[in-house]
Amino acid sequence: MKSRLVWTSDPEAAKRLREEGVVDARVDEEPSKQVIRVFVDRKRRAGKSVTIASGFRLTAQSMSALAAALKKRCGAGGTAADGEIEIQGDHVAHVAAELERLGYRVRKL
Repeated sequence: MKSRLVWTSDPEAAKRLREEGVVDARVDEEPSKQVIRVFVDRKRRAGKSVTIASGFRLTAQSMSALAAALKKRCGAGGTAADGEIEIQGDHVAHVAAELERLGYRVRKL
């Protein structure tokens, strides 16, 4: 019986599998098909508020570009990683409005 790789944390192995065609290459999913949850988190941050938008199914480059646009819109710093964008401060209204303008379906929590 032939074994089949189910999951790997090795980025080089994942890249090699995508190049070989064994695994589909990552592509951006259409914004209207994504439901993004936007909420404020105060945990693990010394009491400081952070707006989190999660649920993105985008490539790393697209996530970085979207995070940059949201940070610019809010006038705050932040980061993008693991399908989440974090914006420093309580900017739920601004982030939700911008994502809706871009065609995403947004749920405020």
